[in-house]
Amino acid sequence: MKLKISFLVTILAILFMAKTDVQAQVDTTSDTDFNELSETFLKRIIDKKDTQDLQDILANSSIAELDNALDTNDKRLAFWLNIYNAYIQVILEKNPELYDDRGTFFKLEQIKIAGEMVSFAKIEHGIIRKSQWEYGLGYIRKWFPGKFERKLRVNKPVFNVHFALNCGAKDCPPVAIYKWQRLQEQLNIGTKRLLEKTSTYNSETNVVKVTSLFSWFRGDFGGKSGIKKILKANEIIPSTKGVDIEYTNYDWTLYLDNFIDL
Repeated sequence: MKLKISFLVTILAILFMAKTDVQAQVDTTSDTDFNELSETFLKRIIDKKDTQDLQDILANSSIAELDNALDTNDKRLAFWLNIYNAYIQVILEKNPELYDDRGTFFKLEQIKIAGEMVSFAKIEHGIIRKSQWEYGLGYIRKWFPGKFERKLRVNKPVFNVHFALNCGAKDCPPVAIYKWQRLQEQLNIGTKRLLEKTSTYNSETNVVKVTSLFSWFRGDFGGKSGIKKILKANEIIPSTKGVDIEYTNYDWTLYLDNFIDL
């Protein structure tokens, strides 16, 4: 009998200690500034420093913690832009051969965040684009996104995230460190720079050649009329009237360490 009681006491003590350890872990990360963490993540990558401790914090956080910390649309956008861009660098620097099969690479659940393994596709289309169907050209939303996506996705997607996400290719936008406090300013600057670099307007033919990003996500830009308005606003074309749009081929050559200061 005494042996049974002693065994029971030991089990209860172990359970209590385990609960205390879990609570300590929660308390440790509950005050984490996840936006600052995402910025530090990219800074270390730029400086060629180890990021494993930051990856561990992200992996061991909870959906509730992230949901509570990322309490504005700009905080969510800035965080996920930085996280997506950071993991592209980390994973492809280590295993560049994964890029040989890009279709599989982007769908592979290889990033651990809040206890779940997620893919680049889920971060881009599910969270940053607010549950858009990957092949819907920006016109079709997913019907039944999971809890992770529903809780952590942005509240209001914006078109110029497409000029901020770096998927590892030569024609991808360069990587900036996005701060939520000046996110819209940074996105506007980055958009203008990328459009100036990738667009060509011929005044004689009234044809503008632009990045294929406009074609792949046309619904996000408001269709062809929305694309023209964006091009005019960024002084790529003088007028939206009578302009024909052509989309250039995308260079998918692997190209990492492409950073920019915004």
